[in-house]
Formats: sequence, structure tokens, C-alpha cells
Amino acid sequence: MASALTRARYVAIITDGNGRWARSRGRPVLDGHQAGADAVKARLRDAVDLGVRELTVYSFSTENWSRSEAEVSGLMAMFADRIDRETPELHEEGVRMRFVGRREDRISSELRERMSWAEGLTAGNGRITLFVAFNYGGRAEILDAARRYEGGGEEAFRALLYAPEMHDPDLIIRTSGEQRLSNYLLWQSAYSELVFSDALWPDFSRADFEAALEEFESRRRRFGGR
Repeated sequence: MASALTRARYVAIITDGNGRWARSRGRPVLDGHQAGADAVKARLRDAVDLGVRELTVYSFSTENWSRSEAEVSGLMAMFADRIDRETPELHEEGVRMRFVGRREDRISSELRERMSWAEGLTAGNGRITLFVAFNYGGRAEILDAARRYEGGGEEAFRALLYAPEMHDPDLIIRTSGEQRLSNYLLWQSAYSELVFSDALWPDFSRADFEAALEEFESRRRRFGGR
């Protein structure tokens, strides 16, 4: 196995397959989302072990509002509960939390307050940064930045993104066998390597994570050069 010193430092994951995982077991879809949230926590700890400095996960997209009212309301309640219960634990582990997305659009004031609290509590941590893409869309992010952009080139534009400090991902992983970006980190992914896994997200194991990192290591990144 390749040394952690040579692995991708900045990793983003499209955590796909929670609903299919639940349906395959005859369980409610929200059980799949809970299992998916457990997987995020487990793989975050693996990321620390494997030398990853930033992990970005796709939690709720701008398109997910089209799902049933029951699923959306259940997801919002789960998200709030997870922030309340897990932020102190993640803080103890040195995790910095950042939420990226349209925070003022359709998100309750109570949930916004929880997100701000979690960010504030963990702001000084430096072991790893967990970016949670919530009410996020890549096109929305670019449009929101473009509305405020007054020129100055790429760096000036980047400064207007939801999290300007986020590094471009070295690697984007998508689970569940689908092979597309689904409006995820469109600006940041210009030169990211892509790895697709057939595992449904709740089943995506440490071994799967290590295999994706090793696949990244086997590639030569040219960034337009030779």
C-alpha cells in the first residue's frame, strides 16, 4: 500500500446510494440516510489516518428539494440532530467543520444557527477540515459568485465562492456505480481525478477508500502539460 505521505491531500466524495441501500433491505429511506451519515463519520476518521487534510461530502443538493416532503423534512431533522450530537465529539478530535451552500435559501433559522455554532466551535481546529455541501449546487455557487464579481481574474473570482479557502480536490470519489459529477464542485473540479465505486455509500468501507486513494496514486497528473 502506498505511503500516506504520497496520497491525495484534498478529497471530495459524492455520497450516493443511501436510498437504494435502504430499499434493498426493505427499510425506510431515512434509515439509509442515517447509515450514510454513520459512514461519513467513519470515513472521516479514516481520512485522518490516511493523511487527508480536507474531506468534502455532498450532503444535500439544491436539486434534492424535489424529493418527497417526508424525506426532506426527515433529512432536515436528522441533519440538525447530527450537528447537535456530533459537533462536540468532532471538536474533541480536532475536526474543523465548514458548511458550503445556499444557507439563506429555504433553510430554517434554527438550522442555520446550528451550522454557525458548529463552525464557530471548531474554527480553531487543524487536524482535518470537513466541508459539508448542504443545499449546494455547483452552478448555484458559480452564479452566486458571478453576481458579485467585479473583475480581477480567477483568484478574485475564487474569493467569492462559498469556501474560498477550500483547496481544489485532488480526487473526487463517487459511490453507487453512477459516473457523473451531478452539479458538484464544478469550479473546483477542473483538474480533479475521478474514481467511481460500485459500493452504495453506507457500504463504502475503509478498504474501498484506500483502493480509491491507491487508484489516484497510479495516475499521472499533467494539468494540461505533457
